[in-house]
Amino acid sequence: MKKLIKNGFIVDGSGKPGFKADLLIEDDKIVKIGEVEAADGAEVIDAEGLAVAPGFIDTHSHSDLQILVNPEIMPKVMQGITTEILGQDGISMAPLPKQYISPWRKNLAGLDGDSDDIDWNYETTENYLKMIDEVKPGLNECYLVPHGNIRMEAMGLENRLPNDEELEKMRQITRREMEAGAVGLSTGLIYMPCAYSESKEIIEMCKVVAEYDGSFVIHQRSEADTILDSMEEVIKIGRESGVKIHYSHFKVCGKKNWDKIDKVVELLEKAQAEGIKVSFDQYPYVAGSTMLGVILPPWVHDGGTDNVLKRLADPELRKRMVYDIEHGIPGWDNFVEFAGLDQIFVTSVKHEKNADAVGLSLTQLGALRGKDPYEATFDLLLEEENAVGMVDFYGTEEHVQLFMKRPEMNACTDGLLGGKPHPRVFGAFPRILGKYVREDKALTLEEAVYKMTKKPATTFNMTGRGELAEGNYADICIFNPETVIDKGTFTDPIQYPEGIEYVIINGDVTVEKGKHTGRRNGVVLRKKGKEVVK
Repeated sequence: MKKLIKNGFIVDGSGKPGFKADLLIEDDKIVKIGEVEAADGAEVIDAEGLAVAPGFIDTHSHSDLQILVNPEIMPKVMQGITTEILGQDGISMAPLPKQYISPWRKNLAGLDGDSDDIDWNYETTENYLKMIDEVKPGLNECYLVPHGNIRMEAMGLENRLPNDEELEKMRQITRREMEAGAVGLSTGLIYMPCAYSESKEIIEMCKVVAEYDGSFVIHQRSEADTILDSMEEVIKIGRESGVKIHYSHFKVCGKKNWDKIDKVVELLEKAQAEGIKVSFDQYPYVAGSTMLGVILPPWVHDGGTDNVLKRLADPELRKRMVYDIEHGIPGWDNFVEFAGLDQIFVTSVKHEKNADAVGLSLTQLGALRGKDPYEATFDLLLEEENAVGMVDFYGTEEHVQLFMKRPEMNACTDGLLGGKPHPRVFGAFPRILGKYVREDKALTLEEAVYKMTKKPATTFNMTGRGELAEGNYADICIFNPETVIDKGTFTDPIQYPEGIEYVIINGDVTVEKGKHTGRRNGVVLRKKGKEVVK
């Protein structure tokens, strides 16, 4: 089946200046870029006045469960994303030993949601990826094997360090999952059980990942008070393992830490001067999003979600929680300290009885419940079994642009898909094109498209994607550079963007004139050798 895109402004993803040309697709590949007068039987798309770019690549996605339940993943496709990377923050779907299904579903619910509509007995990454194949995903999917899942299989959910036998088991599990096609390893060192680990444990797993030229994707231990020490730890991991480092959702949180930004940049450059490969992704907003349980001190999470709930039910332990939040714990990223109770908002809950909490700050939640905000928050977490999402405001537009312009940066959404989500779920990529290219002129169009396409494809070794070139896969986004923009707000986030006219995935038109066609033509991309392929 042929498709001919006529009269478009080609922004090919390489970073080079755009140019006017036609583009011919045959089946799932680009076969010609240039002047094409006609092609027998080709479906013609008139792209006059539109930019023709590679499909966008989201390197930090939380569609891990939704891809099985609602495989269109409409919020991503409608903003031009054609490939995403699952398995983030060290806690995801696989591997999952059967004896841990119940506690792990609770641990995962705040990030990726929960569902009784799937069979949770898949156990391994290989079987999980087969499940994605079987539902025929709406876009291309890659997977990072999560540190927390590996640790759980090797030694359970306890707060302790592994012995030599358990550490070797972690290496073996990592190798098994890399052989199954994982593109790298992720960790989230503020999430349990990843936070229980020390550098040695991570280095040993990363040595295995480095053998496959995979990436180590990390939500580092601190993005706030101790960010410099945290970055030094990450650089040490890269130095001693030989793995490629990719920082997740890079930022510096809290006004009192903004003076560290210059030193943060120095550390990036120091690592690269040593020969360590370093990259990061970023979402284009001054607020973040995660599960509300991260506001609790680390000791509350020991032993998993069931133990969290027992501690939340204990009035004396609640007093200790409040004390630790108010006074801090060395080395702990205290979200309440750097955002404030009035700048942390509830975005999702599991149960209808607490639906009135969605959209409220923790201060407003306390007022609604007629309680101290801490008590109201602890009640909510207890009643919802810790499955509560949140948004927190942490930075400035100046800092967003500073990191956006860095050569290490590529774009991402990092969007949680449940409830009233962060607007980045629906609009991160169009926001860059509309606000930061057209309005603020922080990037040129070509620079922005490069950071959304070829840069992430190169970082994760995706063969044949991320650039419009003859012989590459036909993953394409066609948009209007004069109108493209995100529409969602923090109070009304569930809005598709404007200006995304066509999205083509593996040669199939998934979005046509701004409307989803209902077709799904994504595939699972697996690492084979050192390449990530179909």
